[in-house]
Amino acid sequence: MGFPGTWMTESESVVYRVVPKCACSTIGQIMFYSDHGEFFDGDIHDSKSGMHKWAQDASQPLITNNVENHNSFAFTCVRNPYTRILSSFFDKICGIQRNGRRYRGNLVPLLMQKYGIEVGGDDGKQEFDQIASFRRFLLFARDTIRWRRPMDPDIHWSAQSGHVSTFIVNGGTYDKIIWTEKFNDGMQSVLDAIDTPHPVNLGDIPRFNESEGHGPKRAHPVEDYFDDLSMHLVREIFKRDFELFKYDFDNPANKMPTGEIDLAEVHAKLGD
Repeated sequence: MGFPGTWMTESESVVYRVVPKCACSTIGQIMFYSDHGEFFDGDIHDSKSGMHKWAQDASQPLITNNVENHNSFAFTCVRNPYTRILSSFFDKICGIQRNGRRYRGNLVPLLMQKYGIEVGGDDGKQEFDQIASFRRFLLFARDTIRWRRPMDPDIHWSAQSGHVSTFIVNGGTYDKIIWTEKFNDGMQSVLDAIDTPHPVNLGDIPRFNESEGHGPKRAHPVEDYFDDLSMHLVREIFKRDFELFKYDFDNPANKMPTGEIDLAEVHAKLGD
């Protein structure tokens, strides 16, 4: 199994387990900059050199050796499950992707046909009932996660605890889990704990939100998208995420964490 979704600086100053839709573009660019003194020209997900990634065959033995021996500071980043799945809907389902096409080819036509989801027309810019369509998308997301139908769950809406756990199960140890909602504080604590070839001033770092502009703008407050049934589905899908990463299930309007993450608890519960 190894360490899928794991990135490491070439200097091996830090190891990061990617969780999709949780500031991963910005984190990757900070890591790249900390080694090279410049940002990667393009979406960091497209880089093939300048940083070790598990998806690059030559990087795998280096990442494996580092993680199994805990040679470097290792961290990940999580996000409120309510805002994360909303973001996934607007970016991946409603949005046009970097290649100018819909995400995963025939996925959107399938959702329109089987679940009655609207996405804002061919370009994602037309008005549509965002709340009704999002709630139907939630049913689809639950079906993929619970029954793997009509397809396997996608990394952008599968539970964060699943991503975080593979690193632990296969022999890794986290030194820190930061929150997207308190990004600067969390990322600064990571930078304070490591030595980088190039100093990083977080105040000077732009936000690399690669999904921004792909799809329609969210037209309502977060809480308007979640009625009792939607909250029930979210609990079913993301119960562990709320519990381990200390988010408020009862109030979708509160995106901030409600307590400190207990790393020992995370390792114990996700290390099975």
